[in-house]
Amino acid sequence: MSFKYRQTVLEELSRHGIVPDSETPPELAHQFVNDLYLFEIRSLRNKLLIGSVQKADYANLVAELRDRYPVLSLPVKFWTED
Repeated sequence: MSFKYRQTVLEELSRHGIVPDSETPPELAHQFVNDLYLFEIRSLRNKLLIGSVQKADYANLVAELRDRYPVLSLPVKFWTED
């Protein structure tokens, strides 16, 4: 099966080093970028727990991290064109 990703989705994915081709299922690309996000959020939480991130700064850092992954807020069914 062949997939035609929307250009905006490809641009967002490439910011994270993900370059799917026409044979890459959108669900797989989504899972990969989601795993990257989870890795980063868990790393940030660990930094909070060991004290290298101040509790007062944590919420802002989480928001900044979330803002670096806007593609995750778009349902996968909208990642490709018909």
